[in-house]
Amino acid sequence: MESREDKISRLQAQAKNVRMGGKGTARRKKKTLHKTTVTDEKKLQQNLKKVGVNAIPGIEEVNMIKEDGKVLHFSNPKVQAALSSNTFTVCGAAEEKPIAEMLPSLIQHLVGNQQDMANLRKTYAASENASGTPGTIVPSNEDIPELLENFDEASKDEV
Repeated sequence: MESREDKISRLQAQAKNVRMGGKGTARRKKKTLHKTTVTDEKKLQQNLKKVGVNAIPGIEEVNMIKEDGKVLHFSNPKVQAALSSNTFTVCGAAEEKPIAEMLPSLIQHLVGNQQDMANLRKTYAASENASGTPGTIVPSNEDIPELLENFDEASKDEV
C-alpha cells in the first residue's frame, strides 16, 4: 500500500507534464490568417487610381512577345492606361504559348504595318533555320537599328 506522500509526489510529477499556462510555459503561437487576392486587388486598384489610370474598353486580346520566343496571350483582359506617366496595366489570365502557334493570328493583326510584319517573318524564319523547330527565336543584332538621336530631349522641346 502506497502512502499518502508517495501518491501526492506521483500526482505532482504527472501535473508538471500537463501544465497549461503559468510562468515558464511556452506561449501559444498566433494563428496567421492569409490575405485573399481580393484585398490585394483592392490595394492595387487604389494605387493605380493615384497614378490616374483609365480603363480602355473593347480590347479582346493582348499578346506580348518575350525574348525567348514565347508569347504571353491574354484573352478578354482588363486594360488600363495612364498616358501621362506612360503606364499600362493588363489584368487577366495569361497563357504562355510558342510563337509558332500564335503566328497566324499575329500576322492578321499586323497586316496594316508592313514593317512589323516583315520583322516578324524574319524572326520566325531565323528561329526555324537556327533550331530546326519553329518557335525558338535566336536573337541577332543585325535587325536592331542604331539609335541616332536622344528622344527624351526631342520630347522636352515639343512641350
